Amino acid sequence: METAQNTNIRNAGRRLTIRASRHSLSFSALDVTQEGNSVTFEPYTVRSGISMAANLREAFKTAALPSMDFKRALLMVDSPVLMMPVDLFREQDTEVLYRHSFPRLAAERVEFNVLPELNAVALFAVNKDLRLVVDDHFADVKVNCAMTPVWKYLHQRSFIGTRGKLYGYFHDKKLEIFSFVQNRFKYCNAFDVSLAHDALYFLLYVWKQLALKPEHDEMHIVGDIPEPEWILAELRKYLQRAYIINPTGDFNRAQASLVKGLPYDLMAYYVKGR
Repeated sequence: METAQNTNIRNAGRRLTIRASRHSLSFSALDVTQEGNSVTFEPYTVRSGISMAANLREAFKTAALPSMDFKRALLMVDSPVLMMPVDLFREQDTEVLYRHSFPRLAAERVEFNVLPELNAVALFAVNKDLRLVVDDHFADVKVNCAMTPVWKYLHQRSFIGTRGKLYGYFHDKKLEIFSFVQNRFKYCNAFDVSLAHDALYFLLYVWKQLALKPEHDEMHIVGDIPEPEWILAELRKYLQRAYIINPTGDFNRAQASLVKGLPYDLMAYYVKGR
């Protein structure tokens, strides 16, 4: 396990965070001490031949963090998102709308997070078997879309200065691209990306689609960026203001930003809250 501070788990009332995506599974928890807050992070090596729910069952038997006396859990899920304006949202319609948008996920359970700061609601899918495994182990379970803390924090960050901003977050072999105008999404979409050339194409295509100004507006990218130096150099051939966000500096060296391997969405969650 990678830890921000060498402290022991003492408080069973804390919440265990389980982050699940298509290809990865990890556990983390916040430890509050007299010296300050630290984050304990434990990635789990996923077996490709079995389901994520089966991997989670195995992890509960062998991983260190899940074996501790946690009563509460937060399940952070990385899955396709359907974004809705909050004034059009009706909970009874979520199943129909989501399954119509993502028919291949018909067997999944549909959850949602309300984003009041952005006047939007994010609908996302949770594997039913995965949720059942979590519910079997914890008395109190909350479910979040993994992108929720990222959207909330970068929306706040977008108010710095007067320039338009386009954000790209790389994680789990995906690229999430989004932009804000005042208290709303201007754009929000995700692309499967494993190569730097593909990422560059999507970033520049969305920039052009939004009619952002290369001499004035800004692009910020963060996360597990493939060939980051090459992408930044290529972006700067077309844009005057392209930047890579350094989480350690951006979060003022908060303990969560120093934990090796911790995804940016978990950093944003632990530093800024949901």
